[in-house]
Amino acid sequence: MVDARAHGSTQHRGEPSSEATAGSAGEDALAQQMGELARSLAQEDDLDATLQAIVQASVDTVPGAQHASISAILRRKEVTTRASTDELSLAVDRAQYETGQGPCLDSLYDQRTVRLSDVRTEVRWPEFIHRAVNLGVGSMLAVQLYVKDDELGALNLLSESADAFSDESEQVALLFAIHAAVAIVGAKEHQDMSEALGTRGLIGQAMGILMERHKITGERAFAVLTRTSQHSNRKLHVIAGELVISGVLPTAPVPRAWAEQKLSAPVEAQLT
Repeated sequence: MVDARAHGSTQHRGEPSSEATAGSAGEDALAQQMGELARSLAQEDDLDATLQAIVQASVDTVPGAQHASISAILRRKEVTTRASTDELSLAVDRAQYETGQGPCLDSLYDQRTVRLSDVRTEVRWPEFIHRAVNLGVGSMLAVQLYVKDDELGALNLLSESADAFSDESEQVALLFAIHAAVAIVGAKEHQDMSEALGTRGLIGQAMGILMERHKITGERAFAVLTRTSQHSNRKLHVIAGELVISGVLPTAPVPRAWAEQKLSAPVEAQLT
């Protein structure tokens, strides 16, 4: 028997349970804001758009924030800015990367929240502080954004006023970062899947060209592509893309062992 309640009104979906303690108006408003943030980020088309949406939303969400950026440590250990709201946030990031110090880098490497209340009286990071003062920065807040595999990120929030960030700012920023991290991981996985499907399709097209042109099997066509990739020291999908675009298989030195195999003459000629 089907429970009639399963077909009831959706009017009260998402409301607290009857046992829940009612939160303050501010807490309820923040929860609603975070829910809307999660939904809006989920609608972005790709990773870059998601990152840009995060920095734009952060200045509207975190009390005291006027400018924002996202820094990330790439696999080759280089720190870079993936998204920013404006030139000031970019300039502040560059100052940190070039001096090798600052709240953003501490947040990235130490995986913690770092607050800089007043740039003009700050004694940490002296080289960076000198540049930050000249840029017109008053205060900063940096929170760890995400950790997946070896990828580290930080959300960098700036204000042109001193003491712009409070304990509430930190709490909201940490909640914001959790939602942002989920969106980033989801967008990255979607992008990786799309790229994988695109790569597979590209390789399939290249194989089809070789099979039709030289009357060889799919296995042989794939072998031609992989060997060309190996001996030209370029990725398989790059070789496939060049073939699809130009109609010509990229040239690569042919080892003697290849010459002893029974490749069709036209294919072998393109590989020499």
